[in-house]
Amino acid sequence: MHTSEILSTHPGAQGVANSALVACIEACFDCAQVCTVCADADLAEEDVAVLRTCIRRCLDCSDVCVTTGRVISRRTGIDEPALKRILETCGETCRECAEECERHAEHHVHCRVCAEVCRRCEQACGLVAGSITPAVH
Repeated sequence: MHTSEILSTHPGAQGVANSALVACIEACFDCAQVCTVCADADLAEEDVAVLRTCIRRCLDCSDVCVTTGRVISRRTGIDEPALKRILETCGETCRECAEECERHAEHHVHCRVCAEVCRRCEQACGLVAGSITPAVH
Protein backbone atom coordinates (compact mmCIF):
# COMPACT_ATOMS: atom_id res chain seq x y z
CA MET A 1 0.00 0.00 0.00
CA HIS A 2 1.03 3.59 -0.51
CA THR A 3 -0.66 4.95 2.60
CA SER A 4 2.49 6.20 4.34
CA GLU A 5 3.87 7.71 1.17
CA ILE A 6 0.73 9.66 0.29
CA LEU A 7 0.00 10.81 3.84
CA SER A 8 3.54 12.17 4.18
CA THR A 9 2.91 14.39 1.12
CA HIS A 10 -0.03 16.13 2.83
CA PRO A 11 0.84 19.79 3.53
CA GLY A 12 -0.10 19.35 7.19
CA ALA A 13 2.13 16.31 7.67
CA GLN A 14 5.46 18.05 7.02
CA GLY A 15 6.85 14.94 5.33
CA VAL A 16 6.01 12.55 8.18
CA ALA A 17 3.15 10.05 8.38
CA ASN A 18 1.95 8.88 11.81
CA SER A 19 2.79 5.17 11.85
CA ALA A 20 -0.16 4.17 14.07
CA LEU A 21 -2.55 6.04 11.79
CA VAL A 22 -1.03 4.42 8.69
CA ALA A 23 -1.33 0.97 10.29
CA CYS A 24 -4.96 1.68 11.23
CA ILE A 25 -5.91 2.85 7.74
CA GLU A 26 -4.30 -0.23 6.19
CA ALA A 27 -5.90 -2.52 8.80
CA CYS A 28 -9.33 -1.05 8.04
CA PHE A 29 -9.06 -1.65 4.30
CA ASP A 30 -7.56 -5.13 4.82
CA CYS A 31 -10.36 -6.03 7.21
CA ALA A 32 -13.00 -4.75 4.80
CA GLN A 33 -11.65 -6.95 2.02
CA VAL A 34 -11.28 -10.04 4.20
CA CYS A 35 -14.79 -9.64 5.64
CA THR A 36 -16.24 -9.36 2.13
CA VAL A 37 -14.52 -12.59 1.09
CA CYS A 38 -15.54 -14.35 4.31
CA ALA A 39 -19.19 -13.42 3.79
CA ASP A 40 -19.03 -14.68 0.22
CA ALA A 41 -17.33 -17.91 1.33
CA ASP A 42 -20.04 -18.35 3.97
CA LEU A 43 -22.64 -18.12 1.22
CA ALA A 44 -20.90 -20.97 -0.62
CA GLU A 45 -20.95 -23.29 2.41
CA GLU A 46 -23.44 -26.15 2.68
CA ASP A 47 -24.52 -24.96 6.14
CA VAL A 48 -25.26 -21.42 4.97
CA ALA A 49 -28.32 -21.07 7.21
CA VAL A 50 -26.14 -21.54 10.30
CA LEU A 51 -23.84 -18.79 8.99
CA ARG A 52 -26.55 -16.17 8.47
CA THR A 53 -25.45 -14.02 11.44
CA CYS A 54 -21.82 -14.40 10.44
CA ILE A 55 -22.58 -13.20 6.92
CA ARG A 56 -24.42 -10.16 8.25
CA ARG A 57 -21.66 -9.27 10.72
CA CYS A 58 -18.99 -9.64 8.03
CA LEU A 59 -20.86 -7.40 5.60
CA ASP A 60 -21.53 -4.80 8.29
CA CYS A 61 -17.91 -4.91 9.42
CA SER A 62 -16.68 -4.50 5.85
CA ASP A 63 -18.84 -1.41 5.32
CA VAL A 64 -17.80 0.15 8.65
CA CYS A 65 -14.12 -0.54 7.97
CA VAL A 66 -14.22 1.02 4.49
CA THR A 67 -15.94 4.11 5.84
CA THR A 68 -13.54 4.38 8.78
CA GLY A 69 -10.49 3.96 6.54
CA ARG A 70 -11.75 6.70 4.26
CA VAL A 71 -12.65 9.10 7.09
CA ILE A 72 -9.38 8.70 8.98
CA SER A 73 -7.43 9.19 5.74
CA ARG A 74 -8.71 12.76 5.57
CA ARG A 75 -6.31 15.03 7.40
CA THR A 76 -7.81 18.50 6.77
CA GLY A 77 -10.22 19.99 9.32
CA ILE A 78 -10.19 17.01 11.66
CA ASP A 79 -13.02 16.81 14.19
CA GLU A 80 -11.16 14.79 16.84
CA PRO A 81 -14.18 13.86 19.03
CA ALA A 82 -16.04 12.56 15.95
CA LEU A 83 -12.93 10.76 14.73
CA LYS A 84 -12.55 9.06 18.12
CA ARG A 85 -16.20 7.91 18.04
CA ILE A 86 -15.78 6.55 14.50
CA LEU A 87 -12.66 4.62 15.51
CA GLU A 88 -14.37 3.25 18.62
CA THR A 89 -17.37 2.15 16.55
CA CYS A 90 -15.11 0.43 14.04
CA GLY A 91 -13.22 -1.33 16.82
CA GLU A 92 -16.46 -2.51 18.39
CA THR A 93 -17.83 -3.71 15.05
CA CYS A 94 -14.59 -5.61 14.38
CA ARG A 95 -14.76 -7.19 17.86
CA GLU A 96 -18.33 -8.36 17.27
CA CYS A 97 -17.45 -9.76 13.85
CA ALA A 98 -14.39 -11.54 15.25
CA GLU A 99 -16.49 -13.13 18.01
CA GLU A 100 -19.03 -14.39 15.49
CA CYS A 101 -16.38 -15.72 13.11
CA GLU A 102 -14.62 -17.44 16.00
CA ARG A 103 -17.81 -19.47 16.58
CA HIS A 104 -17.31 -21.02 13.13
CA ALA A 105 -13.51 -21.03 12.94
CA GLU A 106 -13.15 -24.71 13.78
CA HIS A 107 -15.18 -25.72 10.72
CA HIS A 108 -14.38 -22.88 8.30
CA VAL A 109 -10.82 -21.65 7.77
CA HIS A 110 -12.07 -18.43 6.17
CA CYS A 111 -13.85 -17.59 9.43
CA ARG A 112 -10.63 -18.20 11.39
CA VAL A 113 -8.68 -15.89 9.08
CA CYS A 114 -11.42 -13.26 9.22
CA ALA A 115 -11.52 -13.33 13.02
CA GLU A 116 -7.75 -12.79 13.17
CA VAL A 117 -7.88 -9.85 10.75
CA CYS A 118 -10.83 -8.32 12.63
CA ARG A 119 -8.89 -8.54 15.90
CA ARG A 120 -5.91 -6.75 14.33
CA CYS A 121 -8.19 -3.99 13.05
CA GLU A 122 -9.89 -3.72 16.43
CA GLN A 123 -6.49 -3.23 18.07
CA ALA A 124 -5.34 -0.70 15.47
CA CYS A 125 -8.51 1.35 15.89
CA GLY A 126 -8.18 1.21 19.66
CA LEU A 127 -4.60 2.42 19.53
CA VAL A 128 -5.43 5.45 17.39
CA ALA A 129 -8.65 6.23 19.29
CA GLY A 130 -6.71 6.04 22.55
CA SER A 131 -4.18 8.56 21.28
CA ILE A 132 -6.87 11.21 20.69
CA THR A 133 -7.06 13.43 23.72
CA PRO A 134 -10.08 15.62 24.29
CA ALA A 135 -9.48 19.30 23.66
CA VAL A 136 -9.55 21.52 26.73
CA HIS A 137 -11.55 24.71 26.27
